[in-house]
Amino acid sequence: MAPHPDDVAGRPDRPHPTRRSDGPGSAGPEPALPDEAQAERIRAFWEVARLHTRQGHVPVYMGEDWPDNVPPPAWSFGDSPELADELLALVLVGSKTGTAALAWEYRQAGESIPAKGDLSIILDGRGRPAALIRTRSVTVVPFHEVTAEHAHAEGEGDATLESWRRDHEAFWRRTTPEGVFSHDALVVCERFELLFAAGR
Repeated sequence: MAPHPDDVAGRPDRPHPTRRSDGPGSAGPEPALPDEAQAERIRAFWEVARLHTRQGHVPVYMGEDWPDNVPPPAWSFGDSPELADELLALVLVGSKTGTAALAWEYRQAGESIPAKGDLSIILDGRGRPAALIRTRSVTVVPFHEVTAEHAHAEGEGDATLESWRRDHEAFWRRTTPEGVFSHDALVVCERFELLFAAGR
């Protein structure tokens, strides 16, 4: 039985920009913009996305105290610019509607896990805002209980559970300290929908 979400602390995609799906990583060799310039780029994207998707009532998704002009968290997929772009491309064509991260990563970040209705801005491999997504559902299960349905929703590789397990185990063994990953490690499986993409 999966733990109650309140028992699983942390979230690897906050504060931004960090990376997910699967797990956080470095921003790669691309030089980062100064913090204020990046924040302004994200705010500008949010203003356009908010108008296009009629997100005028942000408190419905982010809580009653969340001001309309504050963008949702921004993050990117994977642990390299190349992987960020590859996974973003899958989101943009509609074949990727799921992502996953270890609960351990959330604890390390000291952030709460995603919740239904959360909004996120997805960055490309150069840190540019590219898409707005909304979380549809979240489940927390041991690695060995991740379903074939979720693996298919992630849309990576051949979209089978076998390839999902192989690729994610390799990723998490590479990106987490020794002993963190096991087949009993808790995985936060998130399903989302694409609301808006830049340039569309």
